[in-house]
Amino acid sequence: MAEHTRSSITIDAAPAAVMGVIADFDRYPEWTGEVKEAEVLSRDGEGRAQQVRLLLDAGAIKDDHTLAYTWISSDEVRWSLVRSQMLRTLDGSYALAALDGGRRTEVTYQLTVDVKIPMLGMIKRKAEKVIIDRALAGLKKRVEAAPEEAAGATDAETAS
Repeated sequence: MAEHTRSSITIDAAPAAVMGVIADFDRYPEWTGEVKEAEVLSRDGEGRAQQVRLLLDAGAIKDDHTLAYTWISSDEVRWSLVRSQMLRTLDGSYALAALDGGRRTEVTYQLTVDVKIPMLGMIKRKAEKVIIDRALAGLKKRVEAAPEEAAGATDAETAS
């Protein structure tokens, strides 16, 4: 079984606002840094993304990959790799937990990455940690900068 990396952050917003930003794939290039393009390829009956194509440019790693998303609940989403040029595995999840009566959210991001080129395990874990830390910091900044926009994204996703 592959090892994974996990990290958490607290965001000053309700879980629905945080999930709204997570689910708004079209806007990922605005706040994620490494994601240059995002395209929702298919949606489920509730309008949530099922498959998403992402064009990634993280310096030495450039990749065009497709992820399949599974919406476990309103507070958890998981994804797995469908296809990639550079990756064998890209499995992850966001799990949200309400804090302070729902005014704040603890976000836990878990990630497992395996590349097609040989790489030491400790280097892979460090890369996963960097990806997670950047993603969580970007998510926090995005949600806290425009909480009303984040809440609106949830409505827009379900209306699609």
